[in-house]
Amino acid sequence: MATGSPVRFRFAALLRACGGTVRRLASFALAALLCVGLTACSGGQAKPPSLSADDIAAIERQAEGFLAARDRLPELATLVKERDWTFTRNLLHGPMQEVGRQMLYINQRLLPADRPEADKLASQLKTAMAQLDEAARLQDGEKLRKAYIQVASGFGRYAQILPEQVQADLKQV
Repeated sequence: MATGSPVRFRFAALLRACGGTVRRLASFALAALLCVGLTACSGGQAKPPSLSADDIAAIERQAEGFLAARDRLPELATLVKERDWTFTRNLLHGPMQEVGRQMLYINQRLLPADRPEADKLASQLKTAMAQLDEAARLQDGEKLRKAYIQVASGFGRYAQILPEQVQADLKQV
């Protein structure tokens, strides 16, 4: 083919006709790439999840009842030591009866990352309280003593998962 062949002229004409479109497409792709790159590397730190004021207030309301039950542990210890089966069960079914419900409501308001541990601790405490009640019903002094230890430690472990602000507001720190 000669230098001035018709195929070469057609290709050059096609290139000139599409050149504007190709340049616009390349410019758009470059702009999109820059936007994505700048957004991904912006260095902005995500705010860590936190509890709302409503959540804190709801947790505090339930925690007051939970902590009031925990404050009755010395009384429960005396009943266990004296093997007072009837009043041990009365305390469990009276003032301490709402502990399970209170922990459930607290757990629902905690941050999602804290809920599995809180659910586990609540379940352990409820199980220990049921074992204490059963030991008192059966009038088994040794099981009663062991179950009381589990109940007391369960209250302590669960109280530690309360949010710091709740602990400070309720003067539990």
